[in-house]
Amino acid sequence: MGKLNLVVVSGNLGSPSKTLALAEQIVDAIGRLTPIETNIHQLAELAPAIGPARHPGELGEAGKTALRAIETANILVAATPVYKGSYTGLFKHLFDFLDPKALNETPVILAATGGGEKHALIIEHQLRPLFGFFGAYTVPSGIYATERDFDGTRFSDPIVLERIETAARQAVHAAQALAARQRQARAA
Repeated sequence: MGKLNLVVVSGNLGSPSKTLALAEQIVDAIGRLTPIETNIHQLAELAPAIGPARHPGELGEAGKTALRAIETANILVAATPVYKGSYTGLFKHLFDFLDPKALNETPVILAATGGGEKHALIIEHQLRPLFGFFGAYTVPSGIYATERDFDGTRFSDPIVLERIETAARQAVHAAQALAARQRQARAA
């Protein structure tokens, strides 16, 4: 298998961003395990292209490019800040443009950042059902990090770092297994 197509959707609405920093640490962990080609899409940059659109045909070129990247990912990293107990509306709006079968079996790493521990269940109660709708394979280890885990440039809490490494291993394993199944199906 060649390089994995790793696509990141970071729900950050500003810059600098703790959410983007977390997503980049996940990318680094995956890159230590296997060769990757990375494509990062930040909502802060995509907002003008996707915000006013009501259906995929109204998307600007940046929005269409992001959708094509998401649909062809070998691994998707979906990272969002927590706003009022959930992902941002713009984050959901982007995924609303996808065909319901677009992510079928695609390994997805779920990640979120928030101000405190009270929002940690966003992974299980908000993100996992969203990607379950698409038939994606959300890896078992989600990653939630708080402001106190952030040292100003990186997340350094040992538990967060362990979850990043575990999720990366799970996603790479799932992507490689899916690719092997697809090769076998084509050969049959």
